[in-house]
Amino acid sequence: MNCYFDNASTSFPKPPEVASRISRYLTDEGGTYGRAAYQRVHEATRQVEQCRDALSALLGVADPEKIAFASNATSALNTLLLGVSSRPTVIWVSPMEHNAVMRPLWHLHRTLGIRMEVLPAMEDGSIDTDALGKLPAGEDSLFVINHLSNVNGVIQPMFEISRLATSRGWKIILDAAQSLGEIPVEAVNWNIDCVAFTGHKALMGPTGTGGFYCKSPQELALTHFGGTGSLSDSYEMPAEMPDRFQAGTPNVAGIVGLLSALENRPAACHTPSDVLACMRELSKLPGIKIYGAKQPDQQGELFSFTHQSQPPATFSQKLFERHGIETRSGLHCAPLAHRTLGTFPSGTVRIALSPYHTVADLENLIKAIADVATN
Repeated sequence: MNCYFDNASTSFPKPPEVASRISRYLTDEGGTYGRAAYQRVHEATRQVEQCRDALSALLGVADPEKIAFASNATSALNTLLLGVSSRPTVIWVSPMEHNAVMRPLWHLHRTLGIRMEVLPAMEDGSIDTDALGKLPAGEDSLFVINHLSNVNGVIQPMFEISRLATSRGWKIILDAAQSLGEIPVEAVNWNIDCVAFTGHKALMGPTGTGGFYCKSPQELALTHFGGTGSLSDSYEMPAEMPDRFQAGTPNVAGIVGLLSALENRPAACHTPSDVLACMRELSKLPGIKIYGAKQPDQQGELFSFTHQSQPPATFSQKLFERHGIETRSGLHCAPLAHRTLGTFPSGTVRIALSPYHTVADLENLIKAIADVATN
């Protein structure tokens, strides 16, 4: 029985090929990326570029060199947000943003006086596209959108949001930390300027992996400097992507593990309808309130709940102690999202699935929550 329901923190288990691939690199292959002319380096470089190509295809990007690796989505978002060279007058955020976005933006607000505003939204945090279309078109604006909420799983309507933004000349940074690997992310078709992602959540790779796509990298100011293995006779960072944003030795072991995850993604053992059915059954339990998307087609593979009398931390602890169910409680590093949902400051208990969960696992989860809710 799979009792791990904290996949929004990090996916587990990983495909077995991930660990074996990392082990082979560490014990048999070695070699760093792009730093010498011998075979180990050639092979390591080939695999890193193969992973970049796979991510490019997943994002719908024709030019893989516009994708740079980073240690995680937080690092990628810092590079993108702090590197915006043409400072916008106002930065609009979705009401479901993670602190990986809000803390860099708060830094920009305090140090540069850039104004932050929250986009109009529905009760579940989904952006109100009708209200969005009424925002003034003349203002120099940047939108930062959490594609799939790590609190209630609501999926933002990016096609419509991007259509409105493009017609007004607004730029978009998409936080795809939870979405890439679970739902389509069409960077080019949606005319997204930048996409940040991580490798260890829905992509099912190891921690310490991630990166970003940037449509116009020449417009992005540098935030990190160092060796790249290219143009080493100059103190200036290379102008070419991806070296421009890949200072230092990359996490080759992690990247080859991510490549293996991309090549060996398991087939889902449940359907979106099974997730919705689970949410409906849980909503019938006494004292339980479910937090998810109002529209079924905007619901991701995670949701949250609260109990009318038991604090989230207590409920989560009981689930583990009595039934071995592993969940995360609290604010999930997203206080803005919890304020939007009315669950601040205690937060919620979060349920986050992976492809490995079966219908039987969901039935076991329902029974466990029912037991804790009534006893």
